[in-house]
Amino acid sequence: MGRIVVLALRVVLVLGFAGSLFVQGVMVPLLAVDLDDAPAGVRVPVVVIVVLGIVATQVVMICVWRLLTKVRRGTVFTHAAFRDVDVIIGAVAVASLLAFALGVVLAPGEAVAPGVVLLIGGFALMVAGVALLVYVLRMLLAQAVARDAEATTLQSELDEVI
Repeated sequence: MGRIVVLALRVVLVLGFAGSLFVQGVMVPLLAVDLDDAPAGVRVPVVVIVVLGIVATQVVMICVWRLLTKVRRGTVFTHAAFRDVDVIIGAVAVASLLAFALGVVLAPGEAVAPGVVLLIGGFALMVAGVALLVYVLRMLLAQAVARDAEATTLQSELDEVI
């Protein structure tokens, strides 16, 4: 991966992380104030779900940063990369469950239109699909690590013969 691509992705990650901190520090309290009229059964869960969703996103950004560091060092095809990929899968799965929970919290009553709840459910399903996609990519990483180890073994055997 080229230096420019890694640098561009790191800039995006830094901006995204800074934006998420702004949302946590400024926008979530404003959301809580806006929800003062809502019943406590809606207000507290919505704020908690939003905060946990932001944390899940931050965890993904940190793990992608760590994977980029491994790419730059040429150590991404090692077993150490699996930990970061597994955390990404878990965080995305949690985000999917949080989106579904948001739909469940907003479904009763007439505060939110049924179409919005359906859209939130569809979004939760799509986020679950992203978690499955990252899992498939993890399997590809596992194959690449196995091939790399096999190539290293064959190279050492060839070196002994020569």
